[in-house]
Amino acid sequence: MHLLIPFAGTVSEAGRQALATLALPRLDRLLAGLQPAQRLGTDAFSLNPPHEQALAAALGWAHGADDALPFAARQAAALGLDAGQPWALLTPVHLHVGTEQVSLTPPAALQLDEAGSQAVLAAVRALFESEGFTLHFAAPLQWLATHPLFDGLATASLDRVTGHNVDPWLPDHRSARLLRRLQNEVQMLLYTHALNDAREAAGLPTVNSVWFSGCGRLPAATAAAGPRIDDRLRAAALNEDWAAWTEAWRALDAGPIAELAALADAGQPFELTLCGERFAQRFAPAPRSLWQRLTGRRQSAAAIAVLETL
Repeated sequence: MHLLIPFAGTVSEAGRQALATLALPRLDRLLAGLQPAQRLGTDAFSLNPPHEQALAAALGWAHGADDALPFAARQAAALGLDAGQPWALLTPVHLHVGTEQVSLTPPAALQLDEAGSQAVLAAVRALFESEGFTLHFAAPLQWLATHPLFDGLATASLDRVTGHNVDPWLPDHRSARLLRRLQNEVQMLLYTHALNDAREAAGLPTVNSVWFSGCGRLPAATAAAGPRIDDRLRAAALNEDWAAWTEAWRALDAGPIAELAALADAGQPFELTLCGERFAQRFAPAPRSLWQRLTGRRQSAAAIAVLETL
């Protein structure tokens, strides 16, 4: 078993203050018997957040901080589509225009159901098909597109952009100019569209753009199964709701972390990867010394100190 936890740490000052108030006794105990293994990441400004780098590594892909990570092709394969083609994830989003910047609202805030998402997709489909793109519906907040342009195209993960100014994350290389133009055309098309009039009347954010991510072809050597990913910290972290984030951490400690502790007690193999905004740290069980085996004692480890390094 390999448990991967995204957003386990944060660079937010408010988030770090909330982290300091946490008590995670099961994680403390678990880490006391683990040793650090692979560490990935650089800083909070790479295209790929550490949890995506860690997932790519577990799948056997190249997993650099700014590599193209073909998560769209993996999803296409799961849906029975031709993963040998270059794919991208398209996420319908709301861009909030402020006085000094344009920021990307957490997509879940759209409350977009399947019918609404299909309607938006139908509205923009012709823009993409006229340029040789093929679009597929996968989920309300996840469409798939295939086009030669996506072959090896590195773009910023949606998790990097959500809640932030989009300008530093927009692809600026020549091969992505078509994507920038299509984003602009989508915004103009949806600005006065009847479906957004209906959303505004219902008090919902408008769908006014799309975000491209997860581009590329599926590598032939992709592992059949990846780690178990527990995403319960994501929404709270992206919304900067640190009270909800600490509550989710307590639930993690009482649930999946306790399960790993039981595996450790039984001498069963497992791995744990904790991911923040800068680094992902994988842990594996450490060999116990003769003294530890005789006494049952292990050196204590402070979970909070580990999470602060992420």
